[in-house]
Amino acid sequence: MKKALLFSILSLGCITLVSAQKKKTAAAPYKVEEKSVAATLKFLSSDDLKGRDTGSEGAEMAAKYLEDVLAKNNIKPYFKTYRDTITSYSKPAYNIVGYLEGTDPVLKKEFVVIGAHYDHIGITDKPVNGDYIYNGADDNATGTTTVTELVNYFGKTKSNKRSILFCFFSAEEVGLIGSKHLAQKLKAQNFNIYTMVNFEMTGVPLGHDLLAFITGYGRSNMADKFNEYGGQKLIGSNEFEMKYQLFRQSDNYPFFLEFNIPAHTLSTTEMSTFKFYHELGDEFGAMDTAHMTNFVQVMLPVVEKMVNTPTHEIVLKK
Repeated sequence: MKKALLFSILSLGCITLVSAQKKKTAAAPYKVEEKSVAATLKFLSSDDLKGRDTGSEGAEMAAKYLEDVLAKNNIKPYFKTYRDTITSYSKPAYNIVGYLEGTDPVLKKEFVVIGAHYDHIGITDKPVNGDYIYNGADDNATGTTTVTELVNYFGKTKSNKRSILFCFFSAEEVGLIGSKHLAQKLKAQNFNIYTMVNFEMTGVPLGHDLLAFITGYGRSNMADKFNEYGGQKLIGSNEFEMKYQLFRQSDNYPFFLEFNIPAHTLSTTEMSTFKFYHELGDEFGAMDTAHMTNFVQVMLPVVEKMVNTPTHEIVLKK
């Protein structure tokens, strides 16, 4: 009786100890750090990069920064290097492309493309109060920063069953040249793509009851599925977007054309009221990094669920 009792007490003690250790070592929820968001945004929109005009020295500095983000997170180059040379542009210009293989032996054969353009419109010869640099903080250092935070997350967690192609496009401002080039190149290689999500102008709150709007709202059920994945209504349509057909104006569009798959852009900027679009005042100080941090934090589980669903839940509408 005594031996049995002692064994029971020891066993109970071991179970309690193991439980305590499990509680101690349980992974904390991933937290997006505002200082990380602000640091990337501040660099990309700084005067040193002189507006990141495609083919400029400033664009080269941005490209190197983004390559470093991918490398630090052990995201491999999809091609021989991270640089996808844009052959149809008059100056040396590059998309920066990284690849994270999926963890599922079957689903990893499919890709989700996550992108944003990192170029802007450079400088002006008509300065205002001594300012001649179009810093392009919201357009589109913010979207680029959003993607770098997704890189940080998936690079750390490796929680993607499908493979992910992280794309930083150049030459968007001169006609979506970078994304057209890459989409056509991947199509020629029989690239197996499920869907594409692009981030554009995510630096200020939308100002409505939605976190963001989606371009081409009625073309697929992506908004509905994102709301389902997020457990609340996060994404919806936007009157300005529909009026000016913004679905056709950003880097999602070439992927829609080439692959006929759900490919959309998410934005949080109400362009009908944002006064700095393509203006000299589109600078870091006008951005809301707390909002950006929250936007990424909310989007992480949404994107993760999209990448991990066993079937194609996001489909085009007929």
